[in-house]
Amino acid sequence: MNLIRGRDVEEALNVLKFTPHRGATFVRKILTSAVANADEAEADTESLYVEQAFVNEAPTMKRWRPKDRGRAFPIAKRNSHITVVVESRKTGAISQD
Repeated sequence: MNLIRGRDVEEALNVLKFTPHRGATFVRKILTSAVANADEAEADTESLYVEQAFVNEAPTMKRWRPKDRGRAFPIAKRNSHITVVVESRKTGAISQD
């Protein structure tokens, strides 16, 4: 998220496209969705930049895996909330969760 915060949308999309991390694809999809929402709100898509980008922890699913001799081993399936806010350099903010 630190890679795209404060950058123009086109530049941020290019950075995410060539970033080898697995999470970059999810962030890229969310950023394109935020741009589409801004376009629907009739914002100037040429002057958009990433105002805020952050990840928050979501509820964790707790599961148990059976082990030997009747024991149980806990498994935490973690989730997260990704938020990207784009804003036009001229007007107000458009948000996408």
